[in-house]
Amino acid sequence: MVQHVMQIGLGAYGGRLAMIDSGHGSGFRPSNYISRTLGRNRLDYLFITNADQDHMSDLQGLWDARIVVPVVYRNPTTSAGAIRAIKEECGPLTRDAERFAHICEGFNGVVGEPFDQNMGGITASAFWNPYPLFTDTNNLSLAVFIKYRNIKMLFPGDLEKAGWRALLQQAAFRAELTGTDVLVASHHGREDGFCEDIFAYFTPSCVLVSDKAKMHATQETVPDYRAVVRAQGVRVRTTMKDRHVLTTRRDGWIQFTVDDDNFYIDTEFQG
Repeated sequence: MVQHVMQIGLGAYGGRLAMIDSGHGSGFRPSNYISRTLGRNRLDYLFITNADQDHMSDLQGLWDARIVVPVVYRNPTTSAGAIRAIKEECGPLTRDAERFAHICEGFNGVVGEPFDQNMGGITASAFWNPYPLFTDTNNLSLAVFIKYRNIKMLFPGDLEKAGWRALLQQAAFRAELTGTDVLVASHHGREDGFCEDIFAYFTPSCVLVSDKAKMHATQETVPDYRAVVRAQGVRVRTTMKDRHVLTTRRDGWIQFTVDDDNFYIDTEFQG
């Protein structure tokens, strides 16, 4: 399951709504959360960082729930035909992959209400490797920086080492890495997503790993990430403990609340 929800505005559920990826799990489905819990029928901005099923398993569900999605950000170099060709290497396209291919056909115009001008001070910048320099979904991931007040977070999809190093050839990407506070570990914390080179440009306050029960021998990078995080880590309000690496496997949902010049972290479990 991969999804990250950003909400701003007045009142309990007012203002604009943005989401990074649209994966679902046994106890959570974005389309249900938006339509039933939030009582909304509009998702103002959707970022798809990776074209694999775990990043968009409820994408078609948004359309089935009649949720309006006017703006989708993705790697703009992948056409619908390229996505279909890549995905068909693994078999027939899922309904979600078909929806994503359809998005690649139609969501290509000028954005009438840009994210940075309509999210109450939250801003975003995105970087990508071009197709066909890479032809795999992981290294074609959209790397998204989200910034608000004193916090900058990086959501890199499933970038692997080769993709990271290609992005590091871009001066703008290297500059944007500076000051990043929170890194969401690429490829769910697997070894092929860990690239030590990027930490020459920033020292994160903490790393988040969106994962589940260990299924791969490569899910052993917590010590690697702990070694590159600042010494003091971050304080988690749920436990009042200082942490360096948080995982959904251990901590459940992880919530960041930004208030003036501080941010606070709460978790579902005691960790």
